Amino acid sequence: MTFNEANTVEAFIRDRLTGTSGPATVTPGLARQGGAISGLGWHFVGPADLPRQSQEALVEPYLRDALIRLNPDIAANPGRVDDVLYRLRAIVMSARSDGLVKANEEFGAWMLGERSMPFGANGEHVTIRLIDFDDIEQNSFVVTQQFTFRAGKTEKRADLVLLVNGLPLVLIEAKTPVRSSQSWLDAALQVHDDYEKNIPELFVPNVFSVATEGKEYRYGSVRMPVDLWGPWRTDEDVLQSMGEVEKAVTDMLRPAMVLDLLANFTAFATQKGKQRIKIIARYQQVEGVNKIVERVVAGHVRKGLIWHFQGSGKSLLMLFAARKLRLHPALKNPTVLVVVDRIDLDSQIAGTFYAADMANLVRTDSRKELSDLLSKDTRKVVITTIHKFGEADGVLNDRDNVIVMVDEAHRTQEGGLGRKMREALPNAFLFGLTGTPINRADRNTFYAFGAEIDENGYMSRYGLNDSIRDGATKELHFEPRLVDLHIDQQAIEAAYAELTDGLTDEDKDKLGRAAAKMSILVKAPERIQAICGDIAKHYLEKVAPNGFGAQVVTFDRESCLLYKQELDKHLPPETSDIVMSVNSGEDQYAAYRRDRDAEEKLLDRFRDPKDPLKIIIVTSKLLTGFDAPILQTMYLDKPLRDHTLLQAICRTNRPYGEQKTHGLIVDYLGIFDDVAQALKFDEKGVQKAVSNISELAAMLPSAIQKCLEYFAGVDRSLTGYEGLIAAQDCLPNDERRDAFASDFSILNRIWEALSPDPILTPHEKDYRWLAQVYESLKPSTGTGRLLWHRLGAKTIELIHENVHVDAVRDDLDTLVMDAELLEAVLGNPDPEKKAKEISVKLTGRLRKHAGNPQYKALAERLEDLKNRHQQGLLLSIDFLKELLKLAKDVVKMERATPVEEDIDRGKAALTDLFEEAKNGETPIMVRRVVDDIDEIVRAVRFDGWQATHAGEREVKKALRQTLFKYKLHQDVELFERAYGYIREYY
Repeated sequence: MTFNEANTVEAFIRDRLTGTSGPATVTPGLARQGGAISGLGWHFVGPADLPRQSQEALVEPYLRDALIRLNPDIAANPGRVDDVLYRLRAIVMSARSDGLVKANEEFGAWMLGERSMPFGANGEHVTIRLIDFDDIEQNSFVVTQQFTFRAGKTEKRADLVLLVNGLPLVLIEAKTPVRSSQSWLDAALQVHDDYEKNIPELFVPNVFSVATEGKEYRYGSVRMPVDLWGPWRTDEDVLQSMGEVEKAVTDMLRPAMVLDLLANFTAFATQKGKQRIKIIARYQQVEGVNKIVERVVAGHVRKGLIWHFQGSGKSLLMLFAARKLRLHPALKNPTVLVVVDRIDLDSQIAGTFYAADMANLVRTDSRKELSDLLSKDTRKVVITTIHKFGEADGVLNDRDNVIVMVDEAHRTQEGGLGRKMREALPNAFLFGLTGTPINRADRNTFYAFGAEIDENGYMSRYGLNDSIRDGATKELHFEPRLVDLHIDQQAIEAAYAELTDGLTDEDKDKLGRAAAKMSILVKAPERIQAICGDIAKHYLEKVAPNGFGAQVVTFDRESCLLYKQELDKHLPPETSDIVMSVNSGEDQYAAYRRDRDAEEKLLDRFRDPKDPLKIIIVTSKLLTGFDAPILQTMYLDKPLRDHTLLQAICRTNRPYGEQKTHGLIVDYLGIFDDVAQALKFDEKGVQKAVSNISELAAMLPSAIQKCLEYFAGVDRSLTGYEGLIAAQDCLPNDERRDAFASDFSILNRIWEALSPDPILTPHEKDYRWLAQVYESLKPSTGTGRLLWHRLGAKTIELIHENVHVDAVRDDLDTLVMDAELLEAVLGNPDPEKKAKEISVKLTGRLRKHAGNPQYKALAERLEDLKNRHQQGLLLSIDFLKELLKLAKDVVKMERATPVEEDIDRGKAALTDLFEEAKNGETPIMVRRVVDDIDEIVRAVRFDGWQATHAGEREVKKALRQTLFKYKLHQDVELFERAYGYIREYY
């Protein structure tokens, strides 16, 4: 399908929503034509016909009608509408002072019927309804396009907005792809970086925003970082196509689904740094929850097994399911039981639920408490561990509206505990959730949870490939090291069999024969010395440069101490710490005995990129249920297999910014010497869960070759502009450039994953050259970020390692200011070559001002000139003239905005950032913080500091110190964004 201005992605989506009829009269209920629902049921109203002013976020006439329609007490006295509107407008206005997330949460409470006004008899408070969730036909559904919103002098225009009762619940930014590097990411960045910051009022009622370019469809909630925006899929095939986008639109943007997502699939949580965030469910969570709810409401099949791959969000799935079940009118106030099988899973899930303010939540601390709660018929959400059923005798509760969700079902159903639970709750619904696939041999789990009607025994499955494809988790690689220290497979097998699940940390100290034999092997002092030396080297070279954390998994608790002592000889002691279970009276381990709170605090330090603690040493704790996206590398020296192995290695697969491309398992024991043996699952796909990093190394030569093929015949020894122009000549149009960017992105990922490694040395020169060409071609407007992204830390280091200042001399200033020179340039016998040189210089110059809105128009002008020249609409000599005019304007603007003003704008950007970050608990003195940062950064900065390692280090250090002074150092995103502004403006 070809696109143009009239036939856009925006129009395509609008027509799917409304059924392509013209403007409609807005009435309550779904839009219909001749009795049938038109499109998905949305009425189309053009922007000119929408009864609102451009500075109003709510369409008040529609909202007025709805308030009167849905609230008898307001209908009896319509003047009361104004009292409600007054309150709602105040919340919309509060987005600037209290922050967008807080305003969105408060407005959400109004939309969900959680707020009241004194409109009843004798001034009694009655619930106010803005939306009818029970009878959807009572609401009005409108879609409009080119929705203009003005805040002060700022005016923005959203492509499509979905309004329910006049409330803008969904905003859609649809880019029409004029070149292949334009993607959903550009649309998402526009929503996140531009609209939400500059017109936050429009997002106060927002449930989610959608970004698409007609190939991929992604959605996210307010202030959600764009790398976490997820797709909405309805089936297995995932060709990037308009058809896929159409399926997502048809399924997700149905009025009933939009209201379901608002009512049941959004949550607000407090992150560690006290910052409120908004969570919206990923599609597989929505599907899993709705299947559970349907099954419980229908009532005949009373069980089901859900396999969602490790790391893809099972705790949240349980949160949303528990909430939807508790509020479901047909279930008459049920009891929901969440059963976990280990204390650390208990604290992870309870943490998720508490952070999201789950109502009526109890966590049982003893077996007796659990029995009391169930026998006294408590109607709440109860979190407990399976072991607390151990002493239950007979029936505790025989109601049929008890719903049990068992996490990591495969581990608990063995033996008597699962049976005891069955006996205690004979009529309950039982749902098993697991992050690792269940093997057929494991009949207990299938028997306990698998329903006959489900194909393959799973009621909902979301496998490894789904999760990597959607960006919910990262792929895993293993790297065998010190191979001569590996131990043979039989020995690993036998030791593992003796060490399996049922044992606690303490029991494992009393070893069986095979394990005792292995214990002696793995603890040999020379072996530990060699391994710890290697861990320190690997960590410093490969993990630290990107700011990631690591985990060391050792044989037993004694090994933890031995490794710690040895690692401290290579790294500062504060770099690592041990986490393990310690009982009273165990003096040798007493230093590491911590209560739950102290352990949580330690793990929060590990999650904080600014804390020196980077390596955690464990033996069995934190191998399940431990969630720390910063963890990227696991050093494995313990016999693990199957479920335990898969769960452990998946600790490293959580996404963490664009620099984290994979999780890495460094294998010292030889576990992966036979992957098929290590991961025995019926699901053959699982063995693909982890691949040898050498496979990447094997791909390197062909990836480099593929990139170099674009530049056949170019003399790569040419430096400066000559070289860059020769390279750029090989990519005459955007299509070729984007193709190169796409191939180079793959090469950059491989390089970053392998570096440093001697196998890279022969390719270093070629790679550095390609990276410089890639940098020089980046669009100066900052668009196309999916292909034209920031290079990895190791690549940047490589480019700057030997940059000679004179290699690329930028003489634009002298050129445009000297009339004689200009004459000479225009009389140049080869205007094409001269134009290219100036174009390269201008691109670099404008990229320096990438974040500055004043230069945006100039950058767009440059891209436009290049396009016209490329299409043959502008002759070389005219192209050169236009470029010189543009260069003059750029230099003029630079002279008109002295560095001081740039820095003032930096201060303004920082002020906005800290205003947004402050909350009730940190009423920080924004001006003082910004002045402090400004003062200390000016003191350490120097011209061109951004391009040097030392400059970056000094400025980051200065920023950290200031944030620490104001107790703001825990907030990762705040640091990153503040540093981004300083880099741009100082």
